[in-house]
Amino acid sequence: MAAKTADAQRPLSPFMLGQYYRFQLTSLLSITHRITGVILSVGTVFLAAWLLSAATGPASYGGFVRFARGWFGQLLLFGWSWALFYHLCNGIRHMLWDTVHAFELKDVYLGGWIVVAASLLLTAGIWVLAYL
Repeated sequence: MAAKTADAQRPLSPFMLGQYYRFQLTSLLSITHRITGVILSVGTVFLAAWLLSAATGPASYGGFVRFARGWFGQLLLFGWSWALFYHLCNGIRHMLWDTVHAFELKDVYLGGWIVVAASLLLTAGIWVLAYL
């Protein structure tokens, strides 16, 4: 009986999802920050391909432009631009934390929602400007 009581009082790992752990906004933002960092790294290959095609000649550059203007190329560019703005805004939030500010739980959540809103607004704004 004592073993069951001791097991019931042990802390649970946050990786034990389900009835024991409630997913939080802060966890989602942290995971998303890491994922957008990877997306930005992969997107740099897309940028390098653009520069390489421009240096190679008109035929190569024309093929790249056709791909980039297609639906899949536009989807990649949209995702990359959102990842860029999200990573930028969340990086600014982390720099604010480095100054030992906004550590109260309400401030952490407010900052998280500001990062989400700002990244969406900046992405929408840049795409509106691009198509005007």
